[in-house]
Amino acid sequence: MRLGTRPRYGMRALVDIATHSRNEPVRLKEIARRQDVSLSYLEHIVGPLISGGILRSTRGPGGGVSLLRRPKDIPLREVMGLLEGSLSTTDCVIHPEVCPRSSHCATRSLWTELADAMHAVFDSRTLADLMRGDDEKAEDSCAPESFKRLHNPVSRSGVTEFSETQEKQP
Repeated sequence: MRLGTRPRYGMRALVDIATHSRNEPVRLKEIARRQDVSLSYLEHIVGPLISGGILRSTRGPGGGVSLLRRPKDIPLREVMGLLEGSLSTTDCVIHPEVCPRSSHCATRSLWTELADAMHAVFDSRTLADLMRGDDEKAEDSCAPESFKRLHNPVSRSGVTEFSETQEKQP
């Protein structure tokens, strides 16, 4: 089973918005560039997030998208519901009436258990959890430069080099 690109790109876009907003809307064009997603596809992804009350769209100069809630108040299950729809593995999990075998099917309990496990994972995490998991040292990190940690000294050929912002220690 694979999730589509909408929830994968949508989650990355939300992390990007949360880390770059600084109380101002973030331009979709910039998110698309940072996340390597086409602008037109990103517009389709943010539409349901705006309709669902997760994002706000601001038009005009300085416009863009911004979060309507704090990252810790945005459950990932809600995001998944808006971008992917049902997390059920088969139709009979939610609508047992679609299959005449539902009441005695040997595999339906497996599909139900799998759907329950996915729901539990998405219920237990928020956008804030994803933000903490961003590898801010990676070149394509969502984290803005000001959030990135100072790099530790690097040793080449036995010589220790420091970034300009680090003090050399005796």
